[in-house]
Amino acid sequence: MARNTQESIIERIETFFTDDFGPQGNVLSPEYETEVRSRHKSKVKASLEWLREHEAITTEDIEVFDKIRESRNEVAHEMPNLLGGESSVNFAQQFERMVALLRKIEVWWIVNFELAIDPDFRDAEIDEDGIIPGPLLTLQLMLEIALGDPEKASYYYDEFRKRSKNFN
Repeated sequence: MARNTQESIIERIETFFTDDFGPQGNVLSPEYETEVRSRHKSKVKASLEWLREHEAITTEDIEVFDKIRESRNEVAHEMPNLLGGESSVNFAQQFERMVALLRKIEVWWIVNFELAIDPDFRDAEIDEDGIIPGPLLTLQLMLEIALGDPEKASYYYDEFRKRSKNFN
């Protein structure tokens, strides 16, 4: 997956506030500055606060994100210790938390924006548990292969193959 979690969080909101496209990419509306960027000097923190205000995530989710980021920083800065087997980071747990947070955000976008404007889903009851966002397929596949149930891994692999055929 080319995008990292931070980029995924920021990109959805920037796309929402895009007025036009220019040589440098998205041309963001003035509302982006007042609605999102004014919340924090960090784009990702500002985006997380915007998502929290819109009830896509909770304060606890932001705390989870911060903990994941701390773990990433520990890995980046303490590589010699990690290679020696000394680490307080539970990689499997942190990866699962990151996937769960990203899934929560992606499903919120799908339900509240993509399906909300699709007339085919106007009065439909949406099973959020049944939604598998595209960006999560690869991560979920990696998680299940590395740490989980082979049957689930097979399911995600089959879904990944089906969807990749649609793009070829």
